Amino acid sequence: MKYIISWVLRSIPRKIIQLFAHRLLKIYSLFLVGNKVYCPVCEHSFSKFLPYGRLQPRENALCPSCLSLERHRLMHLFLTNETDFYTSNPRVLHIAPEYCFIDRFENYLGETYITADIESPLAKVKMDLHDIPFEDNSFDVVFCNHVMEHVKDDVRCMQEIRRVLNPTGFALIQSPQRYDLETTYEDASITDPKEREIHFLQDDHLRIYGRDYGKVLQNSGFKVDEVNLIQKLGMPESKRMALPLEEIIYKCTK
Repeated sequence: MKYIISWVLRSIPRKIIQLFAHRLLKIYSLFLVGNKVYCPVCEHSFSKFLPYGRLQPRENALCPSCLSLERHRLMHLFLTNETDFYTSNPRVLHIAPEYCFIDRFENYLGETYITADIESPLAKVKMDLHDIPFEDNSFDVVFCNHVMEHVKDDVRCMQEIRRVLNPTGFALIQSPQRYDLETTYEDASITDPKEREIHFLQDDHLRIYGRDYGKVLQNSGFKVDEVNLIQKLGMPESKRMALPLEEIIYKCTK
């Protein structure tokens, strides 16, 4: 299965995957009956999660019911345990919206939930993150996960998110990181797609952030609270939900 998923991610356009993958995986989930792993997003248990990844698929990563990955489950738990997101009815801008959240947030927030992306067929608004078409202080919450590694000017995009964020709100701007790197790594001279995958995880990534990612966010103007949710949840629960054990949540405010 992991080789099939790897091939799909590398060979089929992301737009098509976003439209059809959930239907096939819903069927496959019927063969994963069990209670060894638990997804807090959709509240379903399985014998295991599916592998996921382009080069070397990670075992036990993808929920076959809601399509949440490790980072999505961590984000949901952070919103539940550390914020009033699910009780305050905020106005939300969700950039590059993830399938596992769209219907849930839409049902909860209705018209105050805005999805946006430059190409995703799942988003309501077509938008270039370098120039967000909303007024200052328009949103209580902004989500923009696994996008900054793709954009030409990441600092400009972070500043645009800060501009549209309400002074009392917060933004979650997660990104892939290599914790063995002290600083963010970019090299435009590497042009071969296979080489870029090796260096930056995907050939369309323009950079890979290091341990300095929190400082990059701060340098764009945010105040950043770094939260180690794994430490708070404990290792047994974190493993049962297959969470990313090294990932830090960066809660960004004005």
